[in-house]
Amino acid sequence: MEIEMTIRGLMLDPVTQMPIVILKGVGGEQVLPIWVGHFEAHAIQMEMEKVSAPRPMTHDLIRDLLDALGADVIRVVVTELKTATYYAEIVLRHGDGELPVSSRPSDAVAVAVRTGAPLFVADDLMDSEGIMLAVDEDEDEDEDEDDEGEGANPEELVGEFRNFLDSIRPEDFSS
Repeated sequence: MEIEMTIRGLMLDPVTQMPIVILKGVGGEQVLPIWVGHFEAHAIQMEMEKVSAPRPMTHDLIRDLLDALGADVIRVVVTELKTATYYAEIVLRHGDGELPVSSRPSDAVAVAVRTGAPLFVADDLMDSEGIMLAVDEDEDEDEDEDDEGEGANPEELVGEFRNFLDSIRPEDFSS
């Protein structure tokens, strides 16, 4: 089984300065952060903001090649995590058949936003790696009184992460 996801946003890892794509479960409060390269984050951001490059980018080329070959992207699935590396598949329809194509999640997400294909995460992956965001509104008020997170328990840290996600804007990632 798979859980349908949306792209909640992009953020920078404060330690490594690497971009992170935040996938959020449709109708849920569970998220899956995936660290990606700067090029892929830029490609995802540009398409989300509907900004066109003067010449086709790599993911535009992939979309155009699929169109020229008569293949459709049915869905993108983040399938597993092995030795700290996520894996994904781009599932294509060509003729009467479906063809799963192995991909890095960052490339798969960039192709999905260009083709309008739905994003999914494998259930077992979400169970093991997903982060459940707290939805208790009283917790937000308590966090404001916290002293810069010193002595914060895990529930408070999740609340801070949720607040950070809620405040992210695409402009935060512009060069």
